[in-house]
Amino acid sequence: MSELKEILRNRPPVETAIFDFFKVGPGPSSSHTIGPMKAGNDFYNKISALPDDLISKAAEIEVTLLGSLSATGVGHGTDSAVLAGIIGNIPEKCPGSVLQDIKKNPEKKYEIKLKNKSITVGLDCIKFGPVKHDSPYNNTMLITLLDANRNNLFEVEYYSVGGGFIQWKGWKEEERGKPVHPYGTMKELHMRLQETGLTMHELILENEMSITGLTRPQICEKLDELMDVMYDSVKRGLNNVGKLPGHLGVWRKAQAILEQYKTNNFEADRLMGKINSYAFAVSEENASGGVIVTAPTCGAAGVIPALLYAMRNDMSLGDRALREGLLASAAVGMLCKHNAGIAGAEVGCQGEIGVASSMAAAMLAHARGYDASVVENAAEIALEHHLGLTCDPVGGYVQIPCIERNAMGAIKAYNAVLLATAEKNTQHKVSLDAAIMAMNEIGRNMNIKFKETSAGGLAVSVVEC
Repeated sequence: MSELKEILRNRPPVETAIFDFFKVGPGPSSSHTIGPMKAGNDFYNKISALPDDLISKAAEIEVTLLGSLSATGVGHGTDSAVLAGIIGNIPEKCPGSVLQDIKKNPEKKYEIKLKNKSITVGLDCIKFGPVKHDSPYNNTMLITLLDANRNNLFEVEYYSVGGGFIQWKGWKEEERGKPVHPYGTMKELHMRLQETGLTMHELILENEMSITGLTRPQICEKLDELMDVMYDSVKRGLNNVGKLPGHLGVWRKAQAILEQYKTNNFEADRLMGKINSYAFAVSEENASGGVIVTAPTCGAAGVIPALLYAMRNDMSLGDRALREGLLASAAVGMLCKHNAGIAGAEVGCQGEIGVASSMAAAMLAHARGYDASVVENAAEIALEHHLGLTCDPVGGYVQIPCIERNAMGAIKAYNAVLLATAEKNTQHKVSLDAAIMAMNEIGRNMNIKFKETSAGGLAVSVVEC
């Protein structure tokens, strides 16, 4: 643990932009769907810029999926996603119907233009390679441009590192502005708040302006757009019924849960039931390939929208408070990504549902007007009680246990706020930095079969029982 403390002490500041962290795109997985689509599109852009003599020799593209991308790629739609990217789609403008059409027509070929050259690609270009490999990230893919004799003309090794973020061999972070109030840990964030007298959302806003060059009104407008996508995903999920895609035969339950509890005689049950239904709604939309917001991932996309929707419609919080709460949630989520991880393939589901619950707790506490210490404590409680959570999707689908876990994460976030606001700040013993540090250590030592490969845990016991 002393090694981890030293790592935290020497961490550079968080430089992630809010709208890189929160992404709009089709489900069911940020690391297995959105990331591969971005990689496929990036590869297409790279080969389109190759010299004419290389392009003239191009005959085919081959994609090899490694690690958990190979193990659960079919259930997560990775093959369809990377192909969608290669033929020109980007996540934020790709309706779920594109991926569904590719799946429904597995033999279909698609023509892509490389200057004056045309080549065809299809699902048969996607190969499922070994789960165990030597690349630095579990979610790895090799995309290769080949000539007619299958000689390698150009190749990129991509890494889908969680939350829809991608990197590649030789990748360097994009040069842009630096945060005006730098922090790399929650302890440092408190120091900046004390030095400046700013609230948490104001500090995050000023950093975003400095990093991206966006104005305050532009940031607020983009936040409202993100929240509208979240609200819409709840509404769509509540209106849809039937079975989810795949062979598991999982039925949508969001609408039934809402109907069961919206007229319940017990006020507490009504609120909890509604939050559950909202989380189910978004998670079911994600599982069916619908458009959602990575918050921080697709697999955990139901937690924050569930609380946000309830805060707006059941707790009567105004849009400004919701926007400010979402900024506070971003601060927590970016710290988790910065100092541990948010990909199930890297740290287990503690980095997905656990981080989402922590972010949601921070959002609710801040939106209700509590100070930064209470916001931290709420976030810490929510994260602490997800530590060790494995990522073990049954059949490789983001359905069992993922959908129910989103509801549990939302309820835990609400309860974390109740606990944090009922205690004296001086009596709280565990910092958010300590919980993140624990998540990092647990994730690094977690067996790979519990990291999104569907090779252990519930994924195995459900099948065997």
